[in-house]
Amino acid sequence: MRLSVLGSQRAVAIYIATGASFAALGARGLTVPLYAHDIGADRFAVGALFSVSTLAGALLSLPSGVLVDRFGARSLLLVSLVLSGGSQLAIAFTGTVEPMFVWQILGGLGGGAQQAALFAAVTETVERGRLGRAWGWLTLSMQVGFFLGPSIAGIALQWIDIRTDIAVTTGLLVLAIPGCIAAGNTRQSRGGLSLRGPLRALVAQPAFVPVVLGLVSGSLVWGTVGAFLPIFGKDVLGLPGSQVGLLIAVQAVANGASRVPGGWLVDRARRRWPIVLVGTLVWAGAIAVLPQLHGFLLPAILLVVATPFMATAFVAIGVVFGDLSASSTRGVTMGAYGTVLFVGLSIGPLLFGPIVRDYGYSPGFIACAVTAAVLALLMAAFQAEPLWRRRKDPSGRAGGSETQAAAMHPEETP
Repeated sequence: MRLSVLGSQRAVAIYIATGASFAALGARGLTVPLYAHDIGADRFAVGALFSVSTLAGALLSLPSGVLVDRFGARSLLLVSLVLSGGSQLAIAFTGTVEPMFVWQILGGLGGGAQQAALFAAVTETVERGRLGRAWGWLTLSMQVGFFLGPSIAGIALQWIDIRTDIAVTTGLLVLAIPGCIAAGNTRQSRGGLSLRGPLRALVAQPAFVPVVLGLVSGSLVWGTVGAFLPIFGKDVLGLPGSQVGLLIAVQAVANGASRVPGGWLVDRARRRWPIVLVGTLVWAGAIAVLPQLHGFLLPAILLVVATPFMATAFVAIGVVFGDLSASSTRGVTMGAYGTVLFVGLSIGPLLFGPIVRDYGYSPGFIACAVTAAVLALLMAAFQAEPLWRRRKDPSGRAGGSETQAAAMHPEETP
């Protein structure tokens, strides 16, 4: 019981650290574009500042996983906080656009390292039979951070200038320090920093290709909607800026509120790939319908209904990656998750943005929805049941070497 309570306390500290770090990231996402625009950046440059940060996170996620396995999650979390905070403070003292690209790249590297380390830390902390709920709380913490960070930064602008706001909101990272200290520091690799062996063990698992397809399909459509929703609200829905912000807030609430119930559902599901399939198809259908609507009420209802399906799908995908880490190294597995996620979020707007620009939102959103649906159906065609299935050992707790052996050799499963 004492160990159980301690594990719960550690998990709560990690959730708080996650919320604080993503609050700082959310505040940065609001203040940096505004500041860049104020000092002369055009729309392309503002968008590029976002892209270079996201792509930098994608590039470092997998190497960060190797570092987690070699040095432990706690060590990498503390280093990533210094990198993120330092780069954000540097932006506050930068007077031209060009150096901001350097600081955004460094911030993206810190963000990629943070995500891999946080995912590895919570996977290490909780029992495998509760991983779905833990992942739900973790992603809820992210959504709360994404909501609170911009809110705090926006309210602060009533009293302070934008550069001061960037510097002040960096202080949100201080709240993440206790969670970083509470995170485990288990080293799964005592050798060098080679990526080949752990990555080969990960890729060789039957569920790896299907879950990557599922993650790409979901992140592709999610990133496309996220990138265009603010201007879509004005151009197509005809909403004023205040209602566009409210629409985004409504979606964020639906997203966050569904994470913990979604984790409960994932923990009890015999198979997880149907959750991903249904979630992706529902969300893809919703964004295909979205450009046909007008005003606030109907789009808001559509997003509130559809968002929990996609949110639960992301929880299921995260838990599958957590299961895969039992047969490879935890850090590399979570780093792979972050890499695929960042890439999926980035390429959606790049692939379908030209269609939106040249032909309109409806053709662009439909093309994205069809692509995501095809990838999700391809994922389902693999039917990688052994590793997507929730299994229990005789004690009633999921996980364990015997469970993993049965998952890898289903013909020997009773």
